[in-house]
Amino acid sequence: MSKLHLHQHDLPDGLDLGRMVAIDTETMGLDPRRDRLCLVQLSAGDDTAHLVQILPGALDCPNLKALLTDAAVTKLFHFARFDIAALFHALGVLTTPVICTKIASRLVRTYTDRHGLKDLCRDLAGVEISKQQQTSDWGAMELSPEQLNYAASDVLYLHVIWQKLEALLRREGRYEIAEAAYGFLPTLAKLDLLGYGEPDLFHH
Repeated sequence: MSKLHLHQHDLPDGLDLGRMVAIDTETMGLDPRRDRLCLVQLSAGDDTAHLVQILPGALDCPNLKALLTDAAVTKLFHFARFDIAALFHALGVLTTPVICTKIASRLVRTYTDRHGLKDLCRDLAGVEISKQQQTSDWGAMELSPEQLNYAASDVLYLHVIWQKLEALLRREGRYEIAEAAYGFLPTLAKLDLLGYGEPDLFHH
């Protein structure tokens, strides 16, 4: 059974999540300029999830910010574009360096159009996860056990998924182009926050 630790406002002092940490966020909606950051989930890939609840006005979280900006720690996301923007808008720090499993999947799993986290968990990790709590109220002062378990599932399997995708990227000769795409994601997140998301800056 996976372990889940809920923290208020920040990660605890001295917590070491290794050189690659899976991260996800929950917000009040899908517009990071409008919708408040409520929860940040993290995992070292050790079947343990650390959930940081961000209450209104409680944005002084030095341990979390230090991790997000630590150049020696790779941050592993699924759909990093949104999470980087949400974290930057709320906390004022740009998350680097990053890997995005959604981009990796689109680069090498061209035999399918299913690149959601639920699909990757099933196809690459052999795990069925529920998305039932996806649209729940993440701004609640007290989150339900169902919400916490859902939030944890978004990071618990990313390391396994990335191992499979990394092997496919290398096999298909697309690892370097994936790295270049990951490197551009922080800039893309900034462009989204400036209003250049849809249509994006590269649209005809």
